[in-house]
Amino acid sequence: MLRKLRTRLRGDAGMNTAEYAVGTLAAVAFAGLLLKVLTSGNVQAALTAVIDRALK
Repeated sequence: MLRKLRTRLRGDAGMNTAEYAVGTLAAVAFAGLLLKVLTSGNVQAALTAVIDRALK
């Protein structure tokens, strides 16, 4: 019985279409959130300050 279960679980080599869709949606949502954070005024000012200090 345990052998059959192991064989069945081992046979699933990758994601199916629904999992790809959910993964893609999560990646797009994360990219949108990251874009929103990085384009905010406070973050842009902090990044500019870091770059200015690095170039001096």
